[in-house]
Amino acid sequence: MYRSHNCGELDASFINKEVTLAGWVQKSRDKGFIVWVDLRDRYGITQLVFDEERTSKTMLEQAQNLGREFVIQVKGTVIERASKNPNMTTGDIEILVSELNILNESLLPPFTIEDKTDGGEELRMKYRYLDIRRNPVKNNLIFRHKVTQEVRNYLSKEGFIEVETPYLIKSTPEGARDFVVPSRMNAGQFYALPQSPQTFKQLLMVGGMDKYFQIVKCFRDEDLRADRQPEFTQIDCEMAFIDQEDILNAFEGLTRHLLKEVNGVVIDKFPRMLYDDAMRLYGNDKPDIRFGMEFGELNNNAQHKDFGVFNSAELVAGIAVPGGNTYTRKEIDKLIDWVKRPQIGALGMIYVRCNEDGTYKSSVDKFYDEADLAKWAEATGAKAGDLICVLSGNTNKVRAQLSALRMELAERLNLRNPKEFAPLWVMDFPLLEWDEDTKRYHAMHHPFTSPKPGQLELLKTNPGEVKANAYDLVMNGNEIGGGSIRIHDKETQALMFDYLGFTPEEAKAQFGFLMDAFQYGAPPHGGLAFGLDRLVAILGGQETIRDYIAFPKNNAGRDVMIDAPSRIDDAQLTELSLKLNLKQ
Repeated sequence: MYRSHNCGELDASFINKEVTLAGWVQKSRDKGFIVWVDLRDRYGITQLVFDEERTSKTMLEQAQNLGREFVIQVKGTVIERASKNPNMTTGDIEILVSELNILNESLLPPFTIEDKTDGGEELRMKYRYLDIRRNPVKNNLIFRHKVTQEVRNYLSKEGFIEVETPYLIKSTPEGARDFVVPSRMNAGQFYALPQSPQTFKQLLMVGGMDKYFQIVKCFRDEDLRADRQPEFTQIDCEMAFIDQEDILNAFEGLTRHLLKEVNGVVIDKFPRMLYDDAMRLYGNDKPDIRFGMEFGELNNNAQHKDFGVFNSAELVAGIAVPGGNTYTRKEIDKLIDWVKRPQIGALGMIYVRCNEDGTYKSSVDKFYDEADLAKWAEATGAKAGDLICVLSGNTNKVRAQLSALRMELAERLNLRNPKEFAPLWVMDFPLLEWDEDTKRYHAMHHPFTSPKPGQLELLKTNPGEVKANAYDLVMNGNEIGGGSIRIHDKETQALMFDYLGFTPEEAKAQFGFLMDAFQYGAPPHGGLAFGLDRLVAILGGQETIRDYIAFPKNNAGRDVMIDAPSRIDDAQLTELSLKLNLKQ
């Protein structure tokens, strides 16, 4: 037996008892005649003591030579600690060691294994197995486990059945790029890793499983952005014989359960917002509604004078910054420089000061009078003491730029409290979106999403106006889940493929198995998938998903710890019937 207890459970009730502990040396303090060692395991830290009066000379010398992260086992007696530490659960006691065994020595770690470390992110990812020993990372992984267990328990009690679906599937042209896997036994042919188990969960509904879920790995070989992983985990769910309201109620229930059990927070309302309203008021489809600063559209109040910048704009819109009139001119200039950065792309910014005496002062006073500016204040909801920030130009660009500015200001004003949770359903997305590069429509969600009831005929006349029977669950400005009511008959699915540019032959080759299944009594069905990584991070009060993944990739999609991806040797390439056309 390596240990009788762990390093986090001993207290004064164990005094005079003999115990065996094992763990890592966190640090030691050597006074010559006495040595204290902090022993750490997953559960906590316990102080060990070796002294020349009660410890053998040989053992004292061993203790003096212990290095950081040595793995040791000790036996000894629990004694009362002379200098107690109220910040530690074991701070009332220490172990007078009678036996010391060094189980493994350690090199000096490249960074300190402490809550506040001196290691940069790339270094810690290279030595992730050391980083996991640190409390912040360890506790995040334990937190993820707790969330995952709550999900499984809740869905199981609600009658959902967990079913595993294949990882080696067929590549499809829709959506993000697939990771592909060459088949040795079928030369020249490839599997794909699933972007989601979409078609399989629909087939499970055809198979009568009724309520399915799976906590599943998904893969997308897409261009990486900050905090996006090429492999990620979904809580994938599907239900049969339901409508949209059933889905929303079911997963509001799961979200409420997680917030209550994991965070101790009770949420009553899950407001609903149309996609068009989200874009008009917040400039994106995942608005953070913990604070205001809704957009005010100013075209009617700004395009009647001789200010050419506004007159030529497709959209003029502004936001009211609470208390922003305290900003100095220098601070406002820095804000203007911020929106002009290439990442944001605005050409400039107009501002209006809302003075305490009810007057207004703007950067365009030459063109607009007090009455005009008062209308701007009314449209943006600005009050005395606020600052109105106005952007103009192409509608989509202005909304994206103003959305970025809104979020940046909220961060600066500490309006995004991580302990406050504001869920929101965003609904009625466009079914299709036009792609200028390919000159055709693509499914905004995926090609199995059904149109809103009564809009199928609109596909023939104005496909860009058709709304999807789809919904996203947003939390604190992040999409944590999304889904839709699916198409469940062959004719409608064939029509959808037609509008997406598939020939009948292409549709049959890619998705014939699904349309064939629809001919055997497919029930009405729909579902939703939560992004587990994002959900756990939000519940944990953060937005960085890598902190909640045991072995994450970096921003370039590389695992710097194991050095992947990497080349494979020529023999493997030959066996797979592949040729590598890269300069060696």
